[in-house]
Amino acid sequence: MHGIIATWRMAKEGIEQGFEQLNQNGKASDAIETAIKAVEDFPYYKSVGYGGLPNEDQVVELDAGYMDGDTFDVGAICAIKDFANPISIAKKLSEEKVNNILVSYGAEKYAREHHFEEKEMLTDRAKAFYRKKKKELEQQAQELKPYDGHDTVGMVCLDENGTVVAGTSTSGLFMKKPGRVGDSPFVGSGFYADSEVGGATATGLGEDLMKGCISYEIVRLMKEGLTPQEACEKAVNDLDASLKKRRTVAGDLSVVAMNKKGEFGCATNIDGFSFSVATSDAEPTVYLVTRQGDGHCTFEVASKEWLDEYMRVRMAPVEE
Repeated sequence: MHGIIATWRMAKEGIEQGFEQLNQNGKASDAIETAIKAVEDFPYYKSVGYGGLPNEDQVVELDAGYMDGDTFDVGAICAIKDFANPISIAKKLSEEKVNNILVSYGAEKYAREHHFEEKEMLTDRAKAFYRKKKKELEQQAQELKPYDGHDTVGMVCLDENGTVVAGTSTSGLFMKKPGRVGDSPFVGSGFYADSEVGGATATGLGEDLMKGCISYEIVRLMKEGLTPQEACEKAVNDLDASLKKRRTVAGDLSVVAMNKKGEFGCATNIDGFSFSVATSDAEPTVYLVTRQGDGHCTFEVASKEWLDEYMRVRMAPVEE
């Protein structure tokens, strides 16, 4: 049994590439890197990698994390600038005995020393989004605040040898404060993998996802015997309820998970969440998630019309 699951529709092409490697008895570590790099390299996904939206100083700062479920090796980078594939740097860091999480200058120094590709990650398209948003805020006499977009790509991958790995990559909140880091590169919050159980990954408002160490919690629940679907729903619903009780409001919380059997699940507290998945029993597919009133989440295959509209919107010219 093998499989790969990821947050959002934007992961589909990457999932297809990674799944092809799994079908050829490839390693989960290689397949997930291939899949996430495909998302990082595509300029029209404005929350990950090349073309990612900048912070309030118009600088693109990227975060990524990686975990090997066999060894618990982890690597992560935070607020790194102008390197093409953050996931590859995080994966390389997981091979080190210490210094596994590096930030900003230190992460860039490490990446340069190991000859990772340097690249200007701020595109003309991202600059146009920045100018448009800044103009809107000035016209409304508002302060510069984060845009409500924070679509991390997070993945869990299982190979035929039973290895489970997890990884994430993001440019974080649009208009964030320089140096801001969310949940994505932090083990246990943005991602977690245990080959004896399975793995999970999250997307949404990092400041709130971290408050529940949500990816670790999902894996812990699966270890106790819950299915991936049950574990995802319980983790999201419990954290959502706790945040609302203590703080009156909960930010966006969305998760996906896969266990060591290749079974998968998802959960969200918002409308519009989607995920991409492929297993030994099913070709790469995009699902749309619906949250019911009781917190139960159902999902259905995205129609061709929905998929076409998704890409049309993301590739449409930026009107300033």
